[in-house]
Amino acid sequence: MAAESGSSELIPVVMLLGAAVVAVPLFKRIGLGSVLGYLAAGLAIGPFGLGWFSDPQTIIHTAELGVVMFLFVIGLEMQPSHLWALRRAIFGLGSLQVLVCGALLTLVGVAFGFSWAVSFISAMGFVLTSTAIVMQLLGERGDIATPRGQKIVSVLLFEDLLIVPLLAIVAFLSPDAAAAAAGASRWASIGIGAGSIALLVAVGVWLLNPLFRVLANAHAREVMTAAALLVVLGAALLMQLGGLSMAMGAFLAGVLLSESTFRHQLEADIEPFRGLLLGLFFLGVGMSLDLSAVAQHWALIVAGVLSLMVVKALGIYVVARLTHSPHEDALDRAVLMAQGGEFAFVLFAAALAGRVIDPVVNANMTAIVVLSMALTPLAVLALQRWAPRVSPSTAGAPVPDHQTGAVLIIGLGRVGQIASQNLLLLGAEITIIDADPQLAREAEHFGFKVYYGDGTRLDILHAAGADKAKVILVCVDEPSAATQIVQQCKHAFPHVRVIARSFDREHAAALVKAGVDLQVRETFESAMVMGREAMLALGTEPAAAEAIEADIRRRDAERFQMELDGGGLVAGRPMILGNLRGRNGTQAH
Repeated sequence: MAAESGSSELIPVVMLLGAAVVAVPLFKRIGLGSVLGYLAAGLAIGPFGLGWFSDPQTIIHTAELGVVMFLFVIGLEMQPSHLWALRRAIFGLGSLQVLVCGALLTLVGVAFGFSWAVSFISAMGFVLTSTAIVMQLLGERGDIATPRGQKIVSVLLFEDLLIVPLLAIVAFLSPDAAAAAAGASRWASIGIGAGSIALLVAVGVWLLNPLFRVLANAHAREVMTAAALLVVLGAALLMQLGGLSMAMGAFLAGVLLSESTFRHQLEADIEPFRGLLLGLFFLGVGMSLDLSAVAQHWALIVAGVLSLMVVKALGIYVVARLTHSPHEDALDRAVLMAQGGEFAFVLFAAALAGRVIDPVVNANMTAIVVLSMALTPLAVLALQRWAPRVSPSTAGAPVPDHQTGAVLIIGLGRVGQIASQNLLLLGAEITIIDADPQLAREAEHFGFKVYYGDGTRLDILHAAGADKAKVILVCVDEPSAATQIVQQCKHAFPHVRVIARSFDREHAAALVKAGVDLQVRETFESAMVMGREAMLALGTEPAAAEAIEADIRRRDAERFQMELDGGGLVAGRPMILGNLRGRNGTQAH
C-alpha cells in the first residue's frame, strides 16, 4: 500500500514534466518559443483541457518561486552603484509609464460600460506587466544587459513595488466596512514592509558574506547550494511577511550579494531550480485559463484582450518616445510589455474578496490577462519577422576612451597575478574566479576583485561570462583541472581564445589535444632566460648565445611534436636538451 501511495504521488510530477518535455521542444522547433510551449502544455493538461489537474492555483503558488529565483539572478547582475544609476529609469520612467497606461486603460474599461472603480482595478491589474514572460523573452535573446533591456527591467521593478499601494487602494474602495478598516491599517503594514527591507539589508551587508565564506571553506558543494536556496527563499519569506512582493525580496538579496566574491557560484547553484520552477509557473498559468468563461463571454474577452493590449502598447510607445528612446526601441518595448502579469491575479483576488469586483469580472479579467500573456510571444515573433530589424541601441552605453576587451582569468595564484598586470594596465574588463575562498577574500586588499567559483564547472563558467569573453586565461596550478577547464571552454565557447598554463611537456601535450589555443609551460621560459644569462656571464657572445637558445627551442619543438604524435616521453631523459642525457634522470618541465 505504501508503495502504491508513493507511486500515485509521483503521477502529477511525471505528468507535468512529460507535458513540458513534449511541448517546449516542439514549440521551439516551429519557432514559437519556450514560453508559448509551456502555456500550451498547461492548457492541454489543465482542468479545462484533458483535466489531469483540477487546481492550477496550487501549482502557480509553488512555481512562483521560479519568478523569485529569476529576480535573484537579475539582482546578482546589478551592483548597488548600477542600481543607483538606474534610479531615474525605475522611478521616473516607471511611474510615467504606469500613470499614462493606467489612465488610458481605465478609460477603456469605462468605455466598455463598467464603473470607475471596476475599470480602475482592471486597468491597474493589466498595467502590471508579467515579469516572468518579459524576463524570459529578454533572456532568450540576450537583451537583459543592454541599455534598452535595462530600461525594461527598471519599469518591471517599479511595477513590482506598486503592488503594495494598489492593495491598499483596493481595501479603501471596498464597500465592506471591515475591508475599509483594513485599508486604514494598510499604512501601518507599509511601515512593517519598510522595516522588513531594512532588516534584509542589514543581514545582507553584515551576515551573508561571512556565512558563505565559512561554507566555502568546508568544501561541501551541496551545502553551498542549500545556502543559496536558503538566502533566496528566506529573503522572499521575509518580504512576504512584511506584506511585500517575494520577488522584490529576492531581487534585493541578489543586489546585496552582487559584489560578493561568491556571486558566480550562487548564480550557478540557483540556475537549475530557477529554470524548472519558472517553467512550472508558465504551466500553471496555462492551466488557469478558464475555457468555459471564454466560451460564454468570448466576444467581451476577445475585445478586451485586443483593446487592452493595443492601448497599453500605444501608451508604452508614447512614453518611450517622450523619454527620447529611438523608434525601434520604443516599438520593441511596447510589444514586449503589452500584456498583463502574474500580480494581476493577486490584485483581482483581493478585489474579489473586498467585493470591489464580482466573480464574473474576475473570471473575465483573469482570462484576458492569461490570453494576453499567451499572445505576447506571438506578437514578439511577428515584430521580429515583419518589422524592420532592430539594431542594438547604444543609448546610455559607456563610450570607452581606449581599447578594452573581456577577459576571464581562472585561478589567481602566482601566474594569474602576474598575467593580469598587463591587462589591468591596458584597462581591459577582467573577471577573475578562484576556487580558494581565502585567496578571493585576501585579494581585495591588493585591488583585485575576485569571485569564488570552481572553474571546472560549466555553469560557473557561464555565470562568470565565459560565453561573452574574448580571452580566457587558465592559470590554475592543478594539471588535471586545467585540462578539464580547457576542454569545457573549447567545447562550450569555441569562439573564445583560450590560453593555459601547463605544468610540463606531457601536460602541454594534453592541453593541445584538448584544443587550447596557446599553452605556456610554467618553467620553460624562465629556465631559458636563466640559461641565456648564464652563458653571457661565462663570456659567450650574445649572437652565439642566441643561436644556442634557438637550437634548444628547435629541438624542444621537435620533441614536443613527437609527444603529440604519440611518441611519448623517454623516462630519465630531459627533453629540452634533445638527445643530451640529463644527470639527475628527472623529466624536464
